Amino acid sequence: MLNHTPKEIYEKKSLVINPAKTCQPIGAMYAALGIHGCLPHSHGSQGCCSYHRMHLTRHFRDPIVASTSSFTEGASVFGGLSNLKTAITNVFTIYKPEIIAINTTCLSETIGDDVGSIIQDADVPEGKVVIHANTPSYAGSHITGFSNMVKAMVTYLAVADKENKNGKTNIIPGFVNPGDMREIKRIAKLLGVPITMFPDTSGVVDSPMTGKYEMFPRGGATVEDIAAAGKSDLTIALGRFASEAGAYELEKKCKVASSVLKTPIGIEATDALVMELVRATGADVPYELEEERGQLVDIMTDTHYHYHGKKVAVFGDPDIVIALTEFFIGIGMKPIHVLTGTPGQSFELEVNEMLNKAGVEGRVKSGGDLFELHQWIKNEPVDLLVGNTYGKFISKAEDIPLVRIGFPVLDRSVHSYLPVVGYKGAMRVLEMVSNALLDKVDVDASDEDFELVL
Repeated sequence: MLNHTPKEIYEKKSLVINPAKTCQPIGAMYAALGIHGCLPHSHGSQGCCSYHRMHLTRHFRDPIVASTSSFTEGASVFGGLSNLKTAITNVFTIYKPEIIAINTTCLSETIGDDVGSIIQDADVPEGKVVIHANTPSYAGSHITGFSNMVKAMVTYLAVADKENKNGKTNIIPGFVNPGDMREIKRIAKLLGVPITMFPDTSGVVDSPMTGKYEMFPRGGATVEDIAAAGKSDLTIALGRFASEAGAYELEKKCKVASSVLKTPIGIEATDALVMELVRATGADVPYELEEERGQLVDIMTDTHYHYHGKKVAVFGDPDIVIALTEFFIGIGMKPIHVLTGTPGQSFELEVNEMLNKAGVEGRVKSGGDLFELHQWIKNEPVDLLVGNTYGKFISKAEDIPLVRIGFPVLDRSVHSYLPVVGYKGAMRVLEMVSNALLDKVDVDASDEDFELVL
């Protein structure tokens, strides 16, 4: 389908072809699902909410619930005040959530609805909560929307209390799968560090099959958990683009110190998370974690010839791509094409610094699209492509193996349950990378070169 992508690269000033991102409300909706008993609410047309729910449902293979203000022509002209106030009343009456998290859309942002003022004038039952985040689809990406909703959680819910610290560490995990969140919590538990993770979609979008439908599964950070985040000693934000804003808002509002780290993919980034927890709490690193790290190093030693020196193109969400680039450089691969659809000059600066330090010449771009990535690959081919499902078209056109990591993964299952973070996650990434490259060797081998052992 992409066979006619031209090799010649030219500058596109007012056109994006095949964007490597989706819109803010999806990220905001996913973050909202990380609050226990929360019903995300899309303040806009019904079609927007349907699209966002569909995309999340297809990635997680779990039903995603959300409500909508269902704008029609009247609301589009005169504003959505009446729709939203009615929606808040109906949602609390019918579905009985603990909290409603409202995200705006292109339509309500263009109209200029003052959602904060509407909430103040709405009929909110006693003991229930409504929060909102401004998430215009025409700015940023789904990562921006996730960040904005996390910041809104802090703005609305966190309570400062310098006199009664709870001795906990907050962790904002970033836009990662529930399996990744479970792995981060497991690492903290092994270290004996009490944490509050928010948002936390584990137990929500990976809930077990029980034979009984529950609109609000057991998982998620409670409203009380997020309120008490203001009593913590430290907030660790994993991934600057998705998590930093919430951590800084908590520092500003509640004077809780913040530390911004990379998403812990790979040995170096996981070491950084473990050592930050050790530094902040005085915890001892248990043998179980040391053993896992040693196993990872052993696997890297055993399999290095599968991937060492191989050229790789990486695309997707900025925090994931930055961490993967660091990991791939560390195992001797050459990430020569690195792209995110999320705008942000700091992405290019950070990745270029890593590449320059490693002596790798590559193209790096934020706010880019997959059309341009495909052109890069046509001009300088790679051995491996790493990114979300949308990379499969480039993979097919150029006969390059694709390793699916990131959001969304729509054509494979189980991925959201299995981590790519931590030492265990790094083992999984190595397995996927090695097997993809070895499968390609097998497929391309002539009969006389088809080996049993590689």
